[in-house]
Amino acid sequence: MIKHRIYTMSFARVYPEYVAKAEKKGRTKAEVDEIIGWLTGYSQEALEAQLEKQTDVETFLAEAPQLNPSRASIKGVVCGVRVEDIEEPTMREIRYLDKLIDELAKGKTMEKILRK
Repeated sequence: MIKHRIYTMSFARVYPEYVAKAEKKGRTKAEVDEIIGWLTGYSQEALEAQLEKQTDVETFLAEAPQLNPSRASIKGVVCGVRVEDIEEPTMREIRYLDKLIDELAKGKTMEKILRK
């Protein structure tokens, strides 16, 4: 099976795009980091270490300390595809993060984004 291009891309390359999308809508880098931490279990220090190491997206998710069990409640459409219908596990995790960043950019409260 041929891997999707995003899998081998450095998370450090994708991360600034998430931050830029949030900041363009008046949100903050700290909120993006909180979302990433909630989804993956990475502490701020661990996230920064992964960014510095230029870890690829697939490894970043595979080595996540604690994927949040509540992530299964993330529903909706990202890039024209329903997140809950994605069968490939790594792509589903990527789309979960995309969906959370979309919700942040659309002005949802952090409480709703983090499914509290």
